[in-house]
Amino acid sequence: MTAGWRVGIGYDIHRLVDGRPLILGGIEIDHPQGLLGHSDGDVVLHAVADALLGAAALPDIGDLFPDTDPAYKNADSRELLAEVVRKVAAAGYRPNNIDCIVHAERPKLSEFKDRMARSIAEAVGLEPGAVNVKAKTNEGLGALGSAEGIACTVTASLVLRIDD
Repeated sequence: MTAGWRVGIGYDIHRLVDGRPLILGGIEIDHPQGLLGHSDGDVVLHAVADALLGAAALPDIGDLFPDTDPAYKNADSRELLAEVVRKVAAAGYRPNNIDCIVHAERPKLSEFKDRMARSIAEAVGLEPGAVNVKAKTNEGLGALGSAEGIACTVTASLVLRIDD
């Protein structure tokens, strides 16, 4: 290890489709469409995982949990994130803070931001105040602005893990 702290960036995007639950940040949101994906399609937790992995200089979630592996079909992204946190700890780090931007035209996510932040914090072992979730629209521009999908961008920092 060469630094006492590290920063990583994560991004994920999935298409909205009929017949799937909408899960964002580990919580289910009432909406007529959900995100298409090999796992549960939770773009928020996927982006969080990639940000943590990137900060620790570890392989991304596509390498760790490939969509060609039937073991991850409909997988709960909270379980995948738990494995990421274990890998980050094995690399000598622990999460310090997480900042998320969820890009979605619909549904409106304002009322869910705090619940998502608490869910993420619990999943990675942080105090709720160390996780921030913002919701932004694309102002009607592009595929996200046409409500064809949802994306998430995350920045996460890690600090050296100090065992007691």
